Amino acid sequence: CKPIRKTMFQCCKYQNMDGQGATADPQLQHFIEIESQKQRFQQLVHQMTEVCWEKCMDKPGPKLDSRTEMCFVNCVERFIDTSQFILNRLEQTQRSRGSLSETMSE
Repeated sequence: CKPIRKTMFQCCKYQNMDGQGATADPQLQHFIEIESQKQRFQQLVHQMTEVCWEKCMDKPGPKLDSRTEMCFVNCVERFIDTSQFILNRLEQTQRSRGSLSETMSE
């Protein structure tokens, strides 16, 4: 059994004697999936912070005034709504492509 691809967790996929790929330990795959989700979430928070900071923060000071605070709240809510809208649209597109490819293969 020789490794095909290495990750930071060593080898996640191995090749059987007949050349077919065999998946790694399900617990390892689950761990990698969770860590990937954490990373995507952190990237989203970073992006949201950067966008809203640029939009709302005029002059950093010791306290946020009410206008700046409301700007941050609205910006975060719009960012979340927009992200959710994009995800929903992508899911719809994938579903429609999936049903289209099923129709074409029949």
